Amino acid sequence: MPRRKMTPEQREAAAERLRLAREKRLRENPPKYSNIHPSVLALPDEHPFSRVMVTKYIKTQKEQLPSLRAAIRQKVKGAIAKEASCKAYIRHCETYLRNGDWCDNFYGEYQEKKVKWVTVVPAGRKVDDDG
Repeated sequence: MPRRKMTPEQREAAAERLRLAREKRLRENPPKYSNIHPSVLALPDEHPFSRVMVTKYIKTQKEQLPSLRAAIRQKVKGAIAKEASCKAYIRHCETYLRNGDWCDNFYGEYQEKKVKWVTVVPAGRKVDDDG
């Protein structure tokens, strides 16, 4: 049986009903994010290492992959390294979301910002239970 044609008004009304149903479902049954580390979930959404921002970084990098693959096929110099770097960054971001440990020297949507590392416990120094 062919699909019934909808008028623009009907399409708009259906989209509104769908939006309201999704909002209701989200209110009544919020996502649990059981695969995201609790320390990542504790960060506010505006923080550069929050779940929201890191998933945005991953999405941007995945959008870049097809053009990098095309550059490899066209034998552009340095394209293989850029694609490998992009894949590694995606892998690092996904690992961070699972474990809560950032292991990359760069962050940001295009890996444009450098991480400022801080030494919490100096190497070779024994940490006592007393403090």
